[in-house]
Amino acid sequence: MTVSEGGPLGPIRVVVAKPGLDGHDRGAKVIARALRDAGMEVVYTGLHQTPEQVVETAIQEDADVVGLSVLSGAHMTLFERVVALLKERGAEDITVFGGGIIPEDDIPLLKEMGVAAIFTPGASTRDVVAWVREHARAGADAGADA
Repeated sequence: MTVSEGGPLGPIRVVVAKPGLDGHDRGAKVIARALRDAGMEVVYTGLHQTPEQVVETAIQEDADVVGLSVLSGAHMTLFERVVALLKERGAEDITVFGGGIIPEDDIPLLKEMGVAAIFTPGASTRDVVAWVREHARAGADAGADA
């Protein structure tokens, strides 16, 4: 069993969050359920979270990954703030991915900010689960190799 499947560190821990004023959470709930059904421990934060609340939850829950869902158009600001706060708190080893209504032109900018992946409408839950398994604990894996 590899570290990304759980292994000696236990199951992958994921926080799925809906930052901002966006009130549509069906996609986030579908992803949360798919990750849970794949054997991961998932905490869904609910609607209308501030970036500070998302980061606090991720740290308290000892998350390996944070998945952000934004449909409101505020993705650039919200994703950037979450990544910056994780760094400020010394938790930049938590992998951040996002999903929602994200224009193609914004995806490279988000990746430059530190968002590891973006899943847009139509992405399969299998692809998201596989990506999380492959990329969770990147910091822990790197530390194990050192």
